[in-house]
Order: sequence, then C-alpha cells, then structure tokens
Amino acid sequence: MRMYDIIYKKRQGLSLSKEEIEFFVKGYTEGSIPDYQASALMMAIYFNKMSKEETFYLTDAMMRSGDQIDLSQIEGIKVDKHSTGGVGDTTTLIVGPLVAACGVPVAKMSGRGLGHTGGTIDKLESIRGFHVEISSEEFFRNVNEIKLAVIGQSGDLAPADKKLYALRDVTATVDNISLIASSIMSKKLAAGANAILLDVKVGSGAFMKDFENAASLALEMVEIGSTMGRETIAVLTDMDQPLGNAVGNSLEVLEAIHVLHNRGPEDLRALCIKLASYMVLLARKTNTLSEAEAMVVEKLESGAALEKFKAFIQAQGGELAVIDNPQLLPQAKYKKNVLAAMDGYIEAVKADDVGLAALNLGAGRETKDSVIDLAAGVMMLKKVGDPVSMGDVIAELYTNDESKLESAMGILNSAIAYTDQKVEKPKLIKAVVTKKGIQEL
Repeated sequence: MRMYDIIYKKRQGLSLSKEEIEFFVKGYTEGSIPDYQASALMMAIYFNKMSKEETFYLTDAMMRSGDQIDLSQIEGIKVDKHSTGGVGDTTTLIVGPLVAACGVPVAKMSGRGLGHTGGTIDKLESIRGFHVEISSEEFFRNVNEIKLAVIGQSGDLAPADKKLYALRDVTATVDNISLIASSIMSKKLAAGANAILLDVKVGSGAFMKDFENAASLALEMVEIGSTMGRETIAVLTDMDQPLGNAVGNSLEVLEAIHVLHNRGPEDLRALCIKLASYMVLLARKTNTLSEAEAMVVEKLESGAALEKFKAFIQAQGGELAVIDNPQLLPQAKYKKNVLAAMDGYIEAVKADDVGLAALNLGAGRETKDSVIDLAAGVMMLKKVGDPVSMGDVIAELYTNDESKLESAMGILNSAIAYTDQKVEKPKLIKAVVTKKGIQEL
C-alpha cells in the first residue's frame, strides 16, 4: 500500500477503505508518512469530503492510536461532557457537581485553553492549592467516593489527532465537519465513558457560526458515538453572546460559585441545569428528562451540589475558604468600566470580540507558551435585550497590566450594538440531536 495511491484515490473523490485509513493514521503517527503527504490528503478530504463510513474509520483509527482509558474501576454508568468551546463557557465547574450530587460518576479529563481564556484546568488552578496531576488510584478513588474528579488530559490520548490537528491548523483544513467530528469523538471515545453529552455552540463566538453546520456536526458526532456503542446526545446552544457574565479564569470560578449558591446569571444557570439533566438521563438515574431536571434542581436548591463542589475542591488540594470568601481568588490590580453609548437596548454583543478583549487583557493564551493572568477578564453587566441609559456601566475590564486596558476597551466597545427598539432575548437552547435526528426547539 502506498500513500501516493491513497492521496490520488481521495483526490478523485472516491471513498477510502478501512485499511487505507488505518495505514495512513498509523504511518503518520509513527512518522513514516511525511507532513507534505498528510497535508495533501487533508486538502483532498477538505474538498471531496468523507462518507459516514470513512469518518467512522478515521475516528476509530485515531482513537486506537494511543491510550484508551479503562474506567471499569469506577462504579456506575460514566457520562462524559464535551463543549465545542465558546466565550465564558463555565459549565463544567457547575455541571460536574450537579451531576455528582445526583449520584452520577463524573471522571473528567480536561485540557488547557489556547485562545480567549484558559480551559477548565486553568480555571480550577485559580483556586490556590488545587492540583490536576493526581495518580490513577487517587482519581478512581475520588470518583467512587465523591463522584467527581477532574484531571489534565493524558498526552497519549489519541496522539494521531493531536498531530493531525496541528497540521490542519496551518494548512487551512480545520473547518471540515468530518475532520472536526472525528477529532472530537476520537478523544471522547478514548476517554472511556459509557455515554457522552455534547454541548455544540452556535454563533459568533463559536467555531460553528450558523445553525445548519452546527446541526450537521452534532448529528455526525452523535452517529459516531452510537456506532461505537456509546449513547450520545448533542445540545445546540447559543454563542452569539457570552454565556453568563464572566469571561476570564478566576472571574468564571467566582460565577460558578454563585450559580452553585443558586444565584448567578439566569442563562448560565438554565443551561447547566439542562446539560446536567441530560447527563442524569444518560446515566439512567431517571426515566424521563423532566424527572432528571427535577432531581437536578433539587440538588441545586438544597445546597447538595455546592457541598459536592466543596468536597471535590478539597480532595484535589484546593483552598476551601475560597468558596465563602471569593476575595481569596486572584484579584486584578486594574479595573475599568465600559459605559453605554446611548439610551435604548442592547441589540447585539459579539461574543468573539468580547473573547478577544479578554485575551488582550491577559485572560488567554496566544501561543502555547503564553502565561495567563488568572485575574484578567471581562464582566458583562448588560446583555442582549437589556435596557440601558447613556453612561450606564455595561461591562468591567480586569487586568494586572494597565497598558492593556485601552486596546481592550476599544475592542469591547466595537462588540456592543445598540438600538432604540425593544429586543427579544435570544433562545439559549436551539436544538437537541439524538440518533433519531435533529429536534429544533
């Protein structure tokens, strides 16, 4: 078998066999297939697309290219959650304790962020003493006893995907639905959960800007999961504006604590309840979604989820006092208010620009070597549909580098659009995708 023939076959628009895809993934991971041939194949796939069978074969081969986590030591049905990203996506910090309080084991492997803000791991490290590098024995014990643990992602999990993604990123072949679906699902499947919930973001701050492409991606991922014997559900959620109010690491931890106290922004609270409810349903703790939602709400309102969060933080070395005294979180030296430019209503908040402002303030990484300012970020005090008067504080900027405030202010001002007409608040959850198809809400 020759790589040249595989490239030529795909260039002609023909489907690759399981053996051809496995040959490519194995050879590229081991280094016997050079970058220039791999990039040629990626470009051929980008233009000619992949069939469902090809996408499944690629996912399976990448999943098997490295470690596959065995979670059999953990009792119960393990449900994993994955978000396709976004701005102010704090859901894991809230959903994890909600689901764990319902008796569902959450064995979560998360990565660091490259972009607007840090990833879940970076956010958790805003809590003094919290450590993500724990032994397998401690990880399994924590999940069995507390029902929740979050660790850094293994470097050996789907290494073929890591190598291929880096290549696609520099060859303009990232935005192909089959390649995105196989990338996400190869890692989720290798992580060993019995069932998977996908939070697929749609809008200006998401990778998928429009509903049609987001729905196609969600359906493809659900079909892959189902074919692999993992029950999979996807929820399509709005990312035309940031989720919640906070965009930044310690700011998002504070907001998660507020929600677990049964306070906080309504959109973030509502989405976390819905995501947690689907995870409880997937774990077969209830027979219906409405029963699952009632259970989740009870765990939130009773304080059981907050207690679970405290146990989780303490088990991984974090300073418990931060939950009752948020001033112990990293604090920014400099703060600047963003003021409303007119009387009226907020018509739009471009999530990608808000994320860019947070990145400029130091909340994210421009490169893998960038150092995050854990205290930096943006607090959006007004969102789409809210009435404002000229001069109202609509957002707050936080940073430890005063020189960054001016550029971030300019970016954020350009992200806000106003109108004198009343504006409806956007629909938060747009659709649910199961193996039966897409159900628009």
